[in-house]
Amino acid sequence: MIKAVIFDLDGTLVNAYSAVSQSVNYTLNALGFFPRSHDEIKRSVGGGDRKLMVHFVGEKLADRAMKIYRPHHTKALGLEGAVKLLPGAWRILKFLKGRGYKLAIASNRPTKFTRIILKVLGILEFFDVVLCADRADRPKPYPDMLWAIAKRLNFNKSEVLYVGDMTIDVKCAHKAGVRMVAVATGSSFKKELKELKPWHIISRIDQLKKIISSSAREGTTGRGNE
Repeated sequence: MIKAVIFDLDGTLVNAYSAVSQSVNYTLNALGFFPRSHDEIKRSVGGGDRKLMVHFVGEKLADRAMKIYRPHHTKALGLEGAVKLLPGAWRILKFLKGRGYKLAIASNRPTKFTRIILKVLGILEFFDVVLCADRADRPKPYPDMLWAIAKRLNFNKSEVLYVGDMTIDVKCAHKAGVRMVAVATGSSFKKELKELKPWHIISRIDQLKKIISSSAREGTTGRGNE
């Protein structure tokens, strides 16, 4: 039986790519680099903001870039319309919370930015645990965050479901030994997700309701794809 659902944040529950793009290009401009397209930046997120900076400016300039990126991003996340819930996100969170499931966030974003997003969107209260890469032993795709959350909630791996949008999330779940639902609304293409064989693949986050309900009725533990 699934008793806890752990969510990735960006591309899974929220769309904050506009704010990321603004902050990346602001940083690139400040360092004398040409701007990058929104799609290119979107495809590059997921490993944390320092890896994002390394990708665009290289290791030598990464620390300098971070000092520009993070203050700008703090402001960018607060701009009207910069952060939005993905379609169906509010509905599924309300459904799960109402059914008594424990909910958590596991994100490679720094804690500060994750909490800003959750507060701006009014969904922080849904989550029993918020754990980010800066407070974990290792970031995704390492399994540490999922293990730590399960331990905090006092559940074993068979009672936990992880939901994310990237190949890094699928790899993380496999390494952690937990079931995983991939939602094709973020940085990874559906074909890329399917190749890694998550438990299920869905097109929007509220389709999770059917999977959860079916699992509760049947005690399903096998693999499958939608």
